[in-house]
Amino acid sequence: MARRPLPRILSSGTMSLARGRDLARTAADSATDVLHPLLVIGRGLRILAAAGRRRWSQTPKDKRGPALFLGAACVLVVALVPYGPLLALITLMAAAAWHGRDRTPAKTGPSDAETERLGSLYEALVPYFSIPEDPSPLFAHGGDWDKAFSGYEFDEAGRITRLHIRYPAYFTDGEATSRARIESLLHAKSGRGREYLFDWDEEGNQLDLRVLAALPTGIAAQPFVTSPGETVLGFTDAGGVQRTLPVLEGDEPRDVPPVIWRTGPRSAEPHLLAVGQPGSGTSTLLRSVALQALRQGGDVLIVDGGGSGEYSCLSGRVGVLAVECGPTGAQATLEWAAQETERRLIATHRAREVGRPAPEDTRRPLWILLDQPSVLAHLAVAEGGPDPLAQLQVPLRHGRPAHVTVVVAEQFGHLELLNDAVWQHTRARVVLGPAAVQQVADVLGLPPHTTPTAQVPPGRGYARLGTGPVHRLQVPATPDPYDEAAHPAYRQAVLELLPERHPGPHRLLSAKSLRAPAALDAQPEVAAEAP
Repeated sequence: MARRPLPRILSSGTMSLARGRDLARTAADSATDVLHPLLVIGRGLRILAAAGRRRWSQTPKDKRGPALFLGAACVLVVALVPYGPLLALITLMAAAAWHGRDRTPAKTGPSDAETERLGSLYEALVPYFSIPEDPSPLFAHGGDWDKAFSGYEFDEAGRITRLHIRYPAYFTDGEATSRARIESLLHAKSGRGREYLFDWDEEGNQLDLRVLAALPTGIAAQPFVTSPGETVLGFTDAGGVQRTLPVLEGDEPRDVPPVIWRTGPRSAEPHLLAVGQPGSGTSTLLRSVALQALRQGGDVLIVDGGGSGEYSCLSGRVGVLAVECGPTGAQATLEWAAQETERRLIATHRAREVGRPAPEDTRRPLWILLDQPSVLAHLAVAEGGPDPLAQLQVPLRHGRPAHVTVVVAEQFGHLELLNDAVWQHTRARVVLGPAAVQQVADVLGLPPHTTPTAQVPPGRGYARLGTGPVHRLQVPATPDPYDEAAHPAYRQAVLELLPERHPGPHRLLSAKSLRAPAALDAQPEVAAEAP
């Protein structure tokens, strides 16, 4: 028996049905958009009719007759007034549109989970913000947290991102230990792994807690727009400084707030000390400083105590006087730096005595960069030689008027090997990598204003210039361009910033570099060549 074919409407497949459903849905959406004002007015008229019917049912029977007479009189007056019916219709439509509008209630107040978190945080603060002698304590077990927490914000995971706390006036907020206990508790209860900013208002007895966003880590070394004598140590939060720099993060231009370190004769912080753990980014900071110094026309002298060869890319470049890795070469190099500082001071002093400007070679900036100098000092003492760090006293003490800047990078485990001159004259300080609050305070002189985290990217830390505030810091990515494990784009950025190589054989630290000007040359010529 032959099978009869299906009807055409069924044999066309699901494509036509799906297309029909889409067309119907599109038509319904379009009609809803077009008829939305009419729907709102209709819903408002229904609400007004229901309100009128409810009011009529609540009116006593003995007063319904006068109410009808009063309504009829109002209708008659409206009908006799010019344009009365039109105005009445417009008023009725406006009232219907107002009552028929969408009144979806907005979310107010925290959810149940957020309320429970705020309550537990309030109970945890009770032992610190209450005393038995207080007749009406603001913080009490089983109390109302709404009186103490005036503002709060949460993220998608339900964790606190901002909290405004009001505490009693008798709390000892002027003591650092008392504030540290509260900050540690809030850090633990609000969620670890994030960096919090605590803003204490001792005058108003208020504390503002805020979660800080991560600093940008994708900014590579590049020509920064700075004035002569300014060095970009890294980038910080927008509220910490009053200046921004145009940079490129990848291929996207941005304006970011920098941490600017000013050097030269008028600088209050002429020398820098950077401290961190292995792999924290201190060598990256020194490379960044060296590239900026070379770009501004300065001379750079590098002593690599670690002997890792991370500064080999600078060897033989224009402006790089020497890159030393051994104790003997470091001793000779630092001895030459001390003599050069003295020569510059003498030449400048004699020029001022005769009323002349300082010679040009004394105004050219000289940068002495030392990475882990304690290793070379230990090797030199073990071999029975003099301590190379002793030669740093002259550049550190008298380097500012001679345009000599010293930058020392050391690890936390070797800080006791640095002499007193380094600690006394390096007023610009940087701490990179994971570190405890006490470690940061020992180096910078002040504890950080945020809670340090255990896991941080390389080049992340804190900076303080002299007696200024403590800034969060992210050093621009400046890896060794010969390190194949580094990001290719960052390596290429460093290669583009490197100066050209010397065209021929170059004798570093030659006698000519120590020779005083002819008009002021009253001392014999001193020659010192780096090995």
